[in-house]
Amino acid sequence: MSNQNITINSRKYDGNINRTWKADLIEQDKTLLVFRGEFDREIKHRELGVIRRGTISYEYYWLDRWFSVFRFHEPEGEFRNFYCNINMPPTFENGVLDYIDLEIDILIWKDFSFQILDAEEFEENAEKFNFNLELRTKVEQNVNVILSLIRKREFPLDYAD
Repeated sequence: MSNQNITINSRKYDGNINRTWKADLIEQDKTLLVFRGEFDREIKHRELGVIRRGTISYEYYWLDRWFSVFRFHEPEGEFRNFYCNINMPPTFENGVLDYIDLEIDILIWKDFSFQILDAEEFEENAEKFNFNLELRTKVEQNVNVILSLIRKREFPLDYAD
């Protein structure tokens, strides 16, 4: 497959774009889409610290799953960490991948220690947008799916430097 430059939109629950970036589609298999992106500027993140310009991001999205996984590598190539988003299944059409970010994230370090992030933001949005029980249950179930992937070191969390 030749690389295709795609726009990725991370949206808030109300549909407004929160972040947008470009990445190359490097693999597509049934419902799995894999992208490769590169940070075009330095980012300071509360839990991740400084993400340097040139950091590479391999991004895994499934059109039928409620999460996505990012695998970060330092500009020199060394594995940095994983970052998982709980999100509604994305749509992919006309060179654009769109997804609704449900706020809860899981940060996974090289040693597979992890932190669940932004639970308070999820609760704020759950209240603000009146999340129903089904949506809350989906989020909880998918946090547990990711925790299982971490414990078992299953794809795509099976990467070893």
